[in-house]
Amino acid sequence: MVNVVPDNGAKHGPQEMEQFLPGDGTKYKIQPRKSDAEQALANNDFDPFAMRDNEHPTTDRETLTHLLKASLGTGILGMPIAFMYSGLVMGIISTIITAIVCTHCSYVLVKCGHKLYYRTRRTKMTFAEIAETAFQRGPKWCRPFAPVAKFSILFGLFLTYFGTCSVYTVIVAKNFQQVLEHWLKIDIDSRVLIAILLIPLIIIAWVPNLKYLAPVSMVANVFMGLGLLLTFYYLVQDLPSIADRKLFTFGTLPNFFSITIFAMEAIGVVMPLENNMKTPKNFLGICGVLSQGMSGVTLIYMLLGFLGYLHYGDATRDSITLNLPTEEWPAQAVKILIGLAVYCTFGLQFYVCLEIGWDAIKDKCTKRPIFVNYVLRTVLVTAAVVLAISVPTIGPFMGLIGAFCFSILGLIFPVFIEIIVHWDTGFGAGNWIIWKNIVITLCGIFALVFGTQSAINDIMATYGPAPTPASLPGSNQPSTA
Repeated sequence: MVNVVPDNGAKHGPQEMEQFLPGDGTKYKIQPRKSDAEQALANNDFDPFAMRDNEHPTTDRETLTHLLKASLGTGILGMPIAFMYSGLVMGIISTIITAIVCTHCSYVLVKCGHKLYYRTRRTKMTFAEIAETAFQRGPKWCRPFAPVAKFSILFGLFLTYFGTCSVYTVIVAKNFQQVLEHWLKIDIDSRVLIAILLIPLIIIAWVPNLKYLAPVSMVANVFMGLGLLLTFYYLVQDLPSIADRKLFTFGTLPNFFSITIFAMEAIGVVMPLENNMKTPKNFLGICGVLSQGMSGVTLIYMLLGFLGYLHYGDATRDSITLNLPTEEWPAQAVKILIGLAVYCTFGLQFYVCLEIGWDAIKDKCTKRPIFVNYVLRTVLVTAAVVLAISVPTIGPFMGLIGAFCFSILGLIFPVFIEIIVHWDTGFGAGNWIIWKNIVITLCGIFALVFGTQSAINDIMATYGPAPTPASLPGSNQPSTA
């Protein structure tokens, strides 16, 4: 692509392009096409990052804290059984591949958002707005689908993260239930504990913004870190030889991906985090916030998965905490710490639902917006708790929703948006962007099929007449993304 600009004062020989331009005496010269950022800055000095107005912007460190908490969910406890499905060496290789794909899709989404900032002169966009704008400004055949793309993403994100909030409520209650029953020697109804959690969950949902939620995420990271340290304490005791474990397993490799991809995926919080940053340019790059966060997460996932399977072998259970001796206090401490970590994470997962719900009604609530905003927060939390009380085994159903939504939202949608954004500017040498995105789309379809199959097996095992051995553990935790 080229830009044709006037050149009234320069003298030069006739160019091929001049033969097709009006002979009005105006000379033209050919210049290479500039990037969207360069054109915007050259024309009007428009810098979306400098002009972004955030009342409470988050620093790079605070954003990294949120990203770590969003990615380090309870799904990490299922990594040992994932390694059982893949083998020790194949597990390391597959975890790295999964992390690269998930991180790249998040990178693509943010990068496309930055391009569209300059093209539309906007300073921030949500995931759904990026999709809508890309379709609107893309080729003619895709423009009518802009509203459908926006609605699909909003509906998928809200459904998944609202279910996540409900599942988190159940997870917190179950962890405390096990500890209380062990020490009090009485049976406790999990529904009672879920109901008791209503007020604490409303309190954490009332944290006004991500700036003030950063310390809560830091506390959650501390709790999760301590819980993992205690877990590692058990895992490194009396380790068997690596020769006693499988190194490569291919037959059950799809089960590995169905667990890992939903544990690592965090596409729903990427744009809210970027939109609230003080220096959003630092989110990307080799040493950016996204790369730092996902690199750390990947190392922890690999270490826990490797040691967990190496220690327990084929006796590895759905969650590694189930392998820990419940009569020992460190194992009980693990459950308490993980329960507290999940509780502190509730606010970050809830923020996605709140942002979608508030954007839908804020234009109609101009008289008392703050009051209405907090009423919305309370109603959404109450609905999530009521759902958890009604169906305390909601996890498998949310696994089905998560398998469907995260495969499409986390993998397929970002690369499709990238193709549309680059439609007019080209796809690189040899159309490498197209080929790369075809591979990622196949990975998304792969995760969709096997993740859905895994969730259905979980539902059958939970509500069927007898447990199904083939049910895939870990897939009922879409909230870990």
